[in-house]
Amino acid sequence: MGPSVADPVIKQGTQDEKSPLFHVVLLDDDDHTYEYVMEMLQKLFACSSSAAWNHAVEVDTQGRTVVITCELELAQFGRDQILAYGADPRMPRSKGSMTAIVEPAG
Repeated sequence: MGPSVADPVIKQGTQDEKSPLFHVVLLDDDDHTYEYVMEMLQKLFACSSSAAWNHAVEVDTQGRTVVITCELELAQFGRDQILAYGADPRMPRSKGSMTAIVEPAG
């Protein structure tokens, strides 16, 4: 027996119907301190101090860290915020922001 008019039709979602996700990736350099990385991530992404510390260690030791995974528009905004954050005042040789990229998650 099929569904009656009174039965709601529930559409099953598929992965193809969802928006693709993207990583905001922070890249390592030698012109920014751990304090800078932590401060930036706490301010821009509301990271806890322990999460920010973990990102600082990972970017320093692995050369990169995934800061956030989200839809493209938000990922681009997050990347742009990192790129606009400015130089590290703790390091005289720091001339600008850290580098960040957006890449597909998956």
